[in-house]
Amino acid sequence: MMAQAADFALSGELLRDLKLWRSRAAIVGIAALAVTALGAIAWPAQFFRSYLWSYVFYLGVALGSMAWLMLQYLSGGAWGLVIRRPCEAATRTLPLLALLFVPVLFGIPSLYRWSHAEVVAADAVLRHKHAYLNVRFFVGRAAFYFAGWLLCSWYLNRWSETEDREGPAVAHRKLATMAGPGLIFWGFSITFMAVDWVLSLDPHWFSTIFGMLFMAGQGLSSMAFLITLMVLLSYRRPMSEVLTPRHLHDLGKFLLALVMVWAYFSFSQFLIIWSGNLPSEIPWYLERLRGGWQYVGLALVLGHFALPFALLLSRDLKRDFNFLAAIAVFILFMRYVDLYWLVAPDFLKGSLGVSWMDFTAPVGLGGVWLAYFLLQLEKLPLMPLGDPHLEEALQHGRE
Repeated sequence: MMAQAADFALSGELLRDLKLWRSRAAIVGIAALAVTALGAIAWPAQFFRSYLWSYVFYLGVALGSMAWLMLQYLSGGAWGLVIRRPCEAATRTLPLLALLFVPVLFGIPSLYRWSHAEVVAADAVLRHKHAYLNVRFFVGRAAFYFAGWLLCSWYLNRWSETEDREGPAVAHRKLATMAGPGLIFWGFSITFMAVDWVLSLDPHWFSTIFGMLFMAGQGLSSMAFLITLMVLLSYRRPMSEVLTPRHLHDLGKFLLALVMVWAYFSFSQFLIIWSGNLPSEIPWYLERLRGGWQYVGLALVLGHFALPFALLLSRDLKRDFNFLAAIAVFILFMRYVDLYWLVAPDFLKGSLGVSWMDFTAPVGLGGVWLAYFLLQLEKLPLMPLGDPHLEEALQHGRE
């Protein structure tokens, strides 16, 4: 396929499919959120817990997609062009995600012990951390993170559209120049976000690798989502004429690499804390290794690492569209389990418990987010028309 002769506009058949998926996602999402909101009236504490870990998952898909976008501008290569438009569409969901963060702000008193003055006054550790862990500074930091993420998203999308209209002469250089500082900001903001929103649920505990664990998790969640989406798009024009097994093989290698990185960070954190056996650190793991949580941890070892790792080692399986999509969907499910394992034990001390809102909250947020994502995906051609590497991407795997 020659770039000059190609038409990357969404086909009528694909547009009908996307509108159908969007309407179904919106209906399911709104219904599930409505049910969850009813639960919030009777059990507000459980609502905020379920909402928090579900929200962090979908925010991670959007921010991970933004990181892949900036990484591709820095590194080049054909692998990133096929996911460029979905990544851009994911970044354009950040205004919605900023709005959906509001319930977390209302839930601060329920979620975070350090937000209560009487608790801080009675705890020497919290008094020491109060300069950082206080409500005003927490909200200010969150506003700063969102401002930076929204600015990066706006810049990436604006200059990508300029590149389509005017060519790569100026726009591509600007995008590559912005990508380096943007990735640095992404790394720092994700680290502080993880500490603020998740680690501080247990304000006595700390880990120097926690932010990197979240960076790997976001990259893995977003890549699994993108692979699933690309396989679905491959059944309709124009992506049926663009995607080759080699494109999927490249994305599958990223998926394998991030499975290993996540496992490395997770095991490194566990090994260092367990071998140190310090009273200020080890209780966090003790809560997650008893009362039934140990089986969730074992499921993460097997399902989040061992099984995907073994399967993704195969070159042929990474080139099989349907099989790779199945692995990606399974990894997305295990990412849900991982975030639940990180958040829930801080509230359910000593026992494994699952609320019905732990199902309705992620379904509701996921349906609303997916509907808005699909709306954004429809707005532009599915390949970047002005990118200088477009011809290379189209020929990738066809030689």
